[in-house]
Amino acid sequence: MGVSRIDAVGSGPRFVLGSASPARLQVLRSAGVQPMVRVSQVDEDAVAAALPAATPPEGVVTALARAKAEAVAAALIADADPVVADCVVVGCDSMLLMDGELQGKPHTPDVARARWAQMAGRSADLLTGHCVLRLDEARIVAQAADCSTTTVHFAKPEPEELDAYIATGEPLQVAGAFTLDSRGGWFVERIDGDPSSVIGIGLPLVRRLLGDVGVGIAQLWAVGAQLGADSAR
Repeated sequence: MGVSRIDAVGSGPRFVLGSASPARLQVLRSAGVQPMVRVSQVDEDAVAAALPAATPPEGVVTALARAKAEAVAAALIADADPVVADCVVVGCDSMLLMDGELQGKPHTPDVARARWAQMAGRSADLLTGHCVLRLDEARIVAQAADCSTTTVHFAKPEPEELDAYIATGEPLQVAGAFTLDSRGGWFVERIDGDPSSVIGIGLPLVRRLLGDVGVGIAQLWAVGAQLGADSAR
């Protein structure tokens, strides 16, 4: 089977999300997709370090997303998972571009606090790289990748608010040390761009990339509805 759109409602590929992010999973479920989750285990720092020094920020996050999608696809093929007969694997990576520097997950309270000292009352760009791989009969037959950019305007948390936020642990494991859809949303004044990309997976961009590899959103909705019906039995 070549890569082509499937017009019959009820048939189509399985969506494989190459991420452990609960926020990305919830965005997709709310949007009518029932993804299979497979975590890439990619060493993000190693991938970024191997890129040429002149790689632009958008290229860095897109390369990371591609590495994650390729790692998940390779694992599915190696495991002979039945899903590789017809699926799309989607990898994502988000980083905050602030003062010309890409910022990923802070991991520690001290780093998170330093990030917020820099961000508070200012604006920065949240870059999210996306890569979509189309698998057919255990082969990658098409791929598409791109980056979305959304400008985030931050509030100035009060010291006790920032202390309480960091104590929750939430900002330690998210790009830029903030979320839009959880506690961090209290400290985002507004955004210019796509809110879903700030959460971690940009629906408008992913829709375009899926179209580039021959998959329509209606197909994914139909597959999601069928999976939901099967699980309810």
